[in-house]
Amino acid sequence: MIEFFYETTVEVDELKYTDWIIGCVGAYGKSIDYLNYIFCDDEYLLEKNKQYLSHDYYTDILTFPYESQKGIAGDIFISVDRVKENSNLYNSSSKEELRRVMIHGVLHLMGFGDKSKNEREEMRKEEDACLILFHVKH
Repeated sequence: MIEFFYETTVEVDELKYTDWIIGCVGAYGKSIDYLNYIFCDDEYLLEKNKQYLSHDYYTDILTFPYESQKGIAGDIFISVDRVKENSNLYNSSSKEELRRVMIHGVLHLMGFGDKSKNEREEMRKEEDACLILFHVKH
C-alpha cells in the first residue's frame, strides 16, 4: 500500500508514518491503492522537474498521480535538501517539515491544489489538521 524508497539518507519511521497517512486519508473518506515515497536530494528532484514538467528550478516535492479504481495512487518525490532548508526558513524541525511535505503530496492526490492564494490557504489548513492527527496518534 505505502512504500518508501531512498535515493538519499533521511530518517523516516515508516510504521508510524504509514499508520498516520492511512488515518489522514481515511478521515477524508478515501483509501490508498498504492503510494510510493521517493526521498532524494535537490539534484535528483531537479532532474525530474526538468524531465517531466520542463521546470528548471529546485522544489521540495513533486507528486505524480495515477489512475486507480480503488483509492488514491501515485508517486511522491521529496527533496530532503529542500525540506531541511525549509525547516530553517519556517523555523520548524526537519521532522515536522518532512511530515508536512509528505502529507502535502497526499492532499494533492486527494484533489487539493495550491496554485492560487485561496488554494494555498486551504492546503495549509488541511496540512495543519493532518499534522495534529499525527501528534494525537504518536
